[in-house]
Amino acid sequence: MGEFVSIEDSGTDKVAVIRLNRPKVNALNAQVGAELKEAADALAQRADIRGVVLWGGERIFAAGADIGAFGIGADHSGPDDQQADPSPMVDILNEANFALENLPQITVAAVNGFALGGGCELSMATDFRVCGEGARFGQPEILLGIIPGAGGTQRLPRLVGVTKAKEICYSGRQVKAQEALDIGLVSAVCPDEDVLAKAVEMVAKYADGPVAIANAKRAIMDGLHVSLEEAIAIEKREFLAAFNTEDAVVGINSFLEHGPGKAEFSGK
Repeated sequence: MGEFVSIEDSGTDKVAVIRLNRPKVNALNAQVGAELKEAADALAQRADIRGVVLWGGERIFAAGADIGAFGIGADHSGPDDQQADPSPMVDILNEANFALENLPQITVAAVNGFALGGGCELSMATDFRVCGEGARFGQPEILLGIIPGAGGTQRLPRLVGVTKAKEICYSGRQVKAQEALDIGLVSAVCPDEDVLAKAVEMVAKYADGPVAIANAKRAIMDGLHVSLEEAIAIEKREFLAAFNTEDAVVGINSFLEHGPGKAEFSGK
């Protein structure tokens, strides 16, 4: 699809892999952001794909933003001695993260090695994260005298709580795999060589579920940032949408005839 981002076959029905491959460390820049958004937008239209895995390869997920691409001179000036403005790169990375976060499919980041700075932010745009035993997460921007710019100060507190997120962002330290699991940043830790397979396995169980999974995802995500009253209205909207699907007919009839957990859904 792009120079650094491609959509690949996972080897499992209904599951696709977004592969990030920008040697040497998958550093994120505007082009990578644009290609990630393009891949997400393409998958959003794929009714045959129900699960998506985001993977940076066996060695590293993404070590962070390409600092050199910020265009900041030694005196913090940009071209023609104007104040440097990294907004173009930050904006497209945020657009890519939102495109991934808003995919109707269930998404899992498969993290090998480092997921730092923009890489950590990218991983947090997925529904779940699976990492290898040697993985390291973090928001080290403070060590450069700046702060996260692609959602780190916002998504991290929602995942691990405000106090822990503050400590990670204020210190810039790296979070090892077991701690990431303990604080809820990742859902599973496995041997490094099994990360991709584990992520595909995790998302595949949702790929065979009812279309209502997408409704549940929208209800949760759309309701995060509004009042409880508004959130309940969003839930009702998605409940009614799910109720009027073929899967709901199958699921309810199966329950009445055979009990819970025996329905076979079509995803429609």
